[in-house]
Amino acid sequence: MAHDDDYESVLLIIRECFVYNLPPRTRSAGFRAADWKVDEPLWEGRLRVLASSTHCTIRLEDSKTGELFAECHYDKQGVAVEPVLDSSRYFVIKVQNQDQHAFIGLGFQDRSEAFDFNVVLQDYRKQGQADEQLTKEVDTKPKVDYSLKEGQTISINLGGSFV
Repeated sequence: MAHDDDYESVLLIIRECFVYNLPPRTRSAGFRAADWKVDEPLWEGRLRVLASSTHCTIRLEDSKTGELFAECHYDKQGVAVEPVLDSSRYFVIKVQNQDQHAFIGLGFQDRSEAFDFNVVLQDYRKQGQADEQLTKEVDTKPKVDYSLKEGQTISINLGGSFV
């Protein structure tokens, strides 16, 4: 659930992307786009990357209606998105619905769109790591007690008179 003070920002919109069925993985090293039928996409539409202070979501939506096709919850470890081994334009993403999940292929028409997608995810991950580091530093600093001890007083000088 989102907090009232939490807001979601759009990090990236790509007007045209493609989704592919993945053949069974034949090697443990990773996926190759050459094994996919890249000329026969399963779906075509818009991609939006949304982020808040607590999460990042990759949404695949119909270009005309905005209807959700699939959603990928991207975590700061970056395990929900995997680049393929043989192309910079294709990725494998983990989409989920309630308790079920699936891996699908994601592709872009232009290398620049794939580059932008990759950079946005890297920036999100780096920001999350920086936030975690800052939290650790704040938590490890000793707490300073500025309270007055018993019997201590404060004197304030206001234009020559003491209060």
